[in-house]
Amino acid sequence: MTKSIAYLGPIGTFTEQAALLYDADADLMPLTSVLAIANAVDKGTVEEGVVPIENSLQGSVPDTLDLLIHDTTLMISREIIIPIELCLMLKPDTKQQEVEVVYSHPNALGQCRKYLDQQYKNAIQIASLSTAAAVEDMLSSKKPAAAIGNTRTADIYGVQILGRGIQDNKANHTRFVVLSKTDHEPTGFDKTSLCFSFGEDQAGMLHSVLGYFAERNINLAKVESRPNKAGLGGYVFLLDIEGHREDDNVMWAIEQMNNKVSFVKLFGSYPKHIY
Repeated sequence: MTKSIAYLGPIGTFTEQAALLYDADADLMPLTSVLAIANAVDKGTVEEGVVPIENSLQGSVPDTLDLLIHDTTLMISREIIIPIELCLMLKPDTKQQEVEVVYSHPNALGQCRKYLDQQYKNAIQIASLSTAAAVEDMLSSKKPAAAIGNTRTADIYGVQILGRGIQDNKANHTRFVVLSKTDHEPTGFDKTSLCFSFGEDQAGMLHSVLGYFAERNINLAKVESRPNKAGLGGYVFLLDIEGHREDDNVMWAIEQMNNKVSFVKLFGSYPKHIY
């Protein structure tokens, strides 16, 4: 039976590319926001949703983290990591030296900062909703314009690619996650994502909590924080750890953590991506 999957559209985005890599036979539904994707999964309109969560150059995607922390009970069931090659596309009948505006998603603009400063330092950079939407914005622009996106987008819209691989760092990857109503069963090669916060701020509390994972030799793949939206100076801490939430060592560490924190939320356990 064909699976239905929502993704951050429109057609031609890197998120679509990740969704196709995850399940090439799925019935794909492009949506306009991370929240819309979560709502579609929650209501049963689709079975799963694919959203970006982290880029190796630009860091985490705030909309996805905030959704997982505050706005959904959906869980992460898989992760997908793809290399990001960005291309510069020109509006038809536009010459390189004429470009006055460059459109793209804010993350893509940030990933091409050096290139744009060298090649188009006088052009205005305008944020689009996605790399695919950037091509639409370019085509509808009244000014000589360019867009940054991927080769699939160029093929879809039939536009000229002027430069390939223009990102500042060639080791550019984006991590996507699959949102489902349940997470994945243990595979023996897993990762678990969670968040937690403290009721009061005391010296050494974070060190104490992280120490439980070290005590059971659980590797911390990522540690970061986000504002808790309750006031300035308040934070939610996010962890990616190696292991499944049903593993004895992981269960013990999380149980000990519960005695120290005011809030803990598991985002799910899922197989680690294999490069």
